[in-house]
Amino acid sequence: MSDPVDAAFNALTQKIARDKGFGCASYKEKCLRRRIAVRMRARGVHTYGDYSRVLDTDATEYERLLDALTINVTKLFRNWETYAVIADRVIPALWSSENTPIKVWSAGCSSGEEPYSLAALFHRHAESAGQLDGLPRRVSVLGSDIDVRCLAAAENGTFEEGDFADTPTALRQRYFAPTAPFTIVPDVRRLVRFERRDLLAEAPPPGPHHLIVCRNVLIYFDRDTQERLFEKFHSALAPDGFLVLGKVETILGEARTRFVAVEGRERVFRPL
Repeated sequence: MSDPVDAAFNALTQKIARDKGFGCASYKEKCLRRRIAVRMRARGVHTYGDYSRVLDTDATEYERLLDALTINVTKLFRNWETYAVIADRVIPALWSSENTPIKVWSAGCSSGEEPYSLAALFHRHAESAGQLDGLPRRVSVLGSDIDVRCLAAAENGTFEEGDFADTPTALRQRYFAPTAPFTIVPDVRRLVRFERRDLLAEAPPPGPHHLIVCRNVLIYFDRDTQERLFEKFHSALAPDGFLVLGKVETILGEARTRFVAVEGRERVFRPL
């Protein structure tokens, strides 16, 4: 006999998928249950059936739920050690190639911290090389996310004090306004564009991409979904491209034969 609670949970996740096109089935169940429980406590309901009725009667609750499920936690230059490897090894390798433009994809970009951080590093490299002329034609950074509210915030390019916790002082002083609102400088802003994209349901944006960064996103998906995404990333990468994952993420399954680690500790890979 099936557990009534499990049946109610399954009915709720199917409803969310049906109503909003959100791929609940691809997420780890424990993660879904935990984040739905947060919203249930916030609304003062105790069963999945009651919460389903809240979703039917309050459209704003769907927005809050989807925000909770998409895990929008990030900072500028988060985990600086990873960005240091990108600055020291990845960008010089791409810059010395004949690729024009160098296409960068920040997959699951939340409110824009990651794509702006990447764009700033490319700008710094071009500036140090005395090659700023034509930079917007040389480098294109795409930030994609499923959450339209996050993307709207990303378009503004403004940040709060807490967003700079991992940011080196020199980069903050060079690329952001000195007083609130802390806005990214126009020379970096013009390198970045944003679009809504469902990483699970849609094909990658037009490539080939020379750098794909998808950090702290895959850990919330089940193994089969992770393996499918690795295959997507492999097909979307240029032969001389790079894939950067989060520190607790690793390549699984058949995809392990398709990538080689450049910097294992910081999860930087190249396609085979």
